[in-house]
Amino acid sequence: MMAIDESKSFIPLNIAVLTVSDTRSLADDKSGTTLSDRLTAVGHRLAAREIVTDDVEKIRAVVKSWIADPGVDVVITTGGTGFTGRDVTPEAIEPLFEKRMDGFSIAFHMLSHAKIGTSTIQSRATAGVAGATYIFCLPGSPGACRDGWDGILAAQLDYRTRPCNFVEIMPRLDEHLRRSKAQGATA
Repeated sequence: MMAIDESKSFIPLNIAVLTVSDTRSLADDKSGTTLSDRLTAVGHRLAAREIVTDDVEKIRAVVKSWIADPGVDVVITTGGTGFTGRDVTPEAIEPLFEKRMDGFSIAFHMLSHAKIGTSTIQSRATAGVAGATYIFCLPGSPGACRDGWDGILAAQLDYRTRPCNFVEIMPRLDEHLRRSKAQGATA
């Protein structure tokens, strides 16, 4: 069973929040505000916050810049995960993944199903790792952002969570980039 190990210290992460929307501004971005408020309330740092329109190249450019930024540990996007013609967040982000995190989508849909039933299938929530940066793509509703943060991300981005969490493996995310090719390898 999951628990917090109080003998360990909390390690604050630098988390960037990207809202994908054709209609929102920072002043009325409830989903981005929900995520920003929740992550700072527990002690993480808001590394950056932006809003971009539902455009593959614009979304990808912002996320790529955050992946390359050593001051960003985690990227959370909100919006653009549905099925309408303008929903392109997975198409923009998934090609950047070095490794997909299929369990995130499953866990998100389990939480969501308990609240909204079969309507959860209308979301293409996704996650992965790129350049030693965790990336999570949540739907655009404040409720979905609350569920994703409270039900999954708050625990997994807390070093004290047991039996395991994402923070403890962060130093090893890029080990494949640091490893020299094996002697005699042909591939």
